[in-house]
Amino acid sequence: MTDALATQPTILPMRSPEVVMDLKRLGSMHQTRLSFMRALMRRVMSQQWQFTPVLVELDDQGFGTVIYRIEANENTYSFVAFADYLADEDRNDRVIADKWDVTMALCIGDVSADQLADMRTNVPKQEAGRCRSNTIVLSRGNKSSRNFNYVVDELAAGRQPSMQYLANVGYLYRTTAVYGSGKFGMADWAKVSSQCAEFAHPFAAEMLCCYMLRHFSVQQAEHLARIKSPDTAVPMQDEVKRYLGIGNSTGLGMAPYLIRHPQLISQWVLTRERAIATVVQQGEVNPASVHKFQAIMAKAAQHFAETTVPDPVQVARNKCLQKELVEIQSWIKKWNCDAASWSQLTQHLAENCSLETQELINSVLLEVFPDLVDACEQYGCVDENHQLSAEMSRAELKQLIETRYGWALDIDFSNHDCNHYFWYRSEEKMEPRLGERFAEPGADKEMPLTIARLVRQCYDCLLADMEELDEAEPVAYFLLRHPGMASIVKRIQTMSQECYGDIRANLADKEMLPLDLLRCKLSFFGVSKFDPKSKLWVRNTMFQGAPILSDIGKPFADDWYFPVAGEPGAT
Repeated sequence: MTDALATQPTILPMRSPEVVMDLKRLGSMHQTRLSFMRALMRRVMSQQWQFTPVLVELDDQGFGTVIYRIEANENTYSFVAFADYLADEDRNDRVIADKWDVTMALCIGDVSADQLADMRTNVPKQEAGRCRSNTIVLSRGNKSSRNFNYVVDELAAGRQPSMQYLANVGYLYRTTAVYGSGKFGMADWAKVSSQCAEFAHPFAAEMLCCYMLRHFSVQQAEHLARIKSPDTAVPMQDEVKRYLGIGNSTGLGMAPYLIRHPQLISQWVLTRERAIATVVQQGEVNPASVHKFQAIMAKAAQHFAETTVPDPVQVARNKCLQKELVEIQSWIKKWNCDAASWSQLTQHLAENCSLETQELINSVLLEVFPDLVDACEQYGCVDENHQLSAEMSRAELKQLIETRYGWALDIDFSNHDCNHYFWYRSEEKMEPRLGERFAEPGADKEMPLTIARLVRQCYDCLLADMEELDEAEPVAYFLLRHPGMASIVKRIQTMSQECYGDIRANLADKEMLPLDLLRCKLSFFGVSKFDPKSKLWVRNTMFQGAPILSDIGKPFADDWYFPVAGEPGAT
């Protein structure tokens, strides 16, 4: 346990950074009730936000414009969507696409006729357009054509779509990018966090935009069903609406965020780990809590049994997870509640189960004790600022590296396999890409994301200097001789004050899987049904099982995690 971790004012012990920040474990994390989607839905439901359609202009082919007015506390926002024709051959989920089935934006306040005309010109262009400063999110999405057409046909014929059919792909649309924080002329984070209290939480506005696309996808399908067969068409039942989520395609563009914002990531991880520690240490083991744990675990097992993915590695992981869940159910049935503790369970998991199962059970435990967990939800704003301690001696810096970055010093960078990849930004889309150092050009444009190698280089410079110079010399003089080391020195010094944040992996290694980085961030978003399409991009599902707009104002149990298929009208 590090000194920084030990001094945290929370119930300890928490898991160490050596355990938590291992890349393979980060790549095994699941959504929790602290994930951003879950937190957003609790606010929407408890504060009873109002969503009112102010413009619905869809033609006989479902193309046109939709605007929803959103009243959240004392603030007003507008969700604007433009649905356009897109040929099947032009439907592409990769960032290189330049046409989409729907483009959309979330804005502060009501939308004037002048602004709507401006948006109609620019929003469909996405990265090539410009947004006004009251726009806070820009996004786009594509139909899942087979699912969408199937749902339209069923509704038009007077039938509800089969939940078992929808279990294969649980959405009608999927997003391919969601932009915020000042891009393309939009409001920056400082404005959003200070003027839009509802969205002064990590990715809250972006998540709401995706949630509204989910609603629009059903609205458009119902509209087309009525057009196709006005005499027989029926609206979609609420059970089906809740089961449908919104799809998402995510690639390498997401990965550098975890490296460039280590203080923010440290806070996210700390919030999660504090909640896990709270439950393990304070959660009471009794027949009621054990029964609830078993029921949630059974629901999770069914959810993963209904998760259909083609990737053989993910298939094997899901099967292993289901097998281990059965074993845990058998193991926990032998518990004597009077003598048991949740720490016994987590110790058993660490000794007997895969990382995938360990992290899923952590998610399940958090659901058992919402009163303990929700109090841990403290995602404040972070001023990502690496400060230089110029007066620190070179000897102190050397010791700091040895203490906090021993994992980086253990990597042999003389081995070509440890330098296999380099990260760069493409000229075409300005998106991060991964190149093979010894087979492709472009290594001279490398982005500084391989923290482990930068730490090693800094350490080697320190050792070389110490052979000739006084080790008590301040770091300031070291940086005068090695100005290129300033950035990594500031990071080392700053992150020594954090519990978590630096991912303990060599991101240039031949065996490194970018999917682990993507999975980590997506778990904080709250996605489900992780579906790798290659080692560079993944599909997943958002808001599946979440409340629908008509549920606002009704009792809300926040139990929409691990959605499973039923049939419409089933109890």
